[in-house]
Amino acid sequence: MYHVIFKKSARTKIHFHTGAQMLIVTKGKGSLVYYKKTSGGISKFKISKTKTVNLTSGDVVYIPAKILHTHGSVRKNSVFSHLAVNFYSKNRKPMTVWYESDLRSNVTSKIP
Repeated sequence: MYHVIFKKSARTKIHFHTGAQMLIVTKGKGSLVYYKKTSGGISKFKISKTKTVNLTSGDVVYIPAKILHTHGSVRKNSVFSHLAVNFYSKNRKPMTVWYESDLRSNVTSKIP
């Protein structure tokens, strides 16, 4: 479990988890954006947004395993925070796979 704090419109990079994840919003306003891979290879590919979920204090959201997403603050002058709980997948330790992207249509590389 992690307590993550985002300031000044900060967001995570696009990523996915090998197991599911649950976010529990503890402060402020933020968003969760889902993406899907539309074409390309393993570490460089095209993406498109599939859904945006607005988040506010007290919200709980479940993110299925292996779904590309990003989450973070939506306001420049306020703090957004959440607890993140990563679940085991088939008795394996949860892992996160991170990517560099333009957050619109292109993933340019996998982050080691």
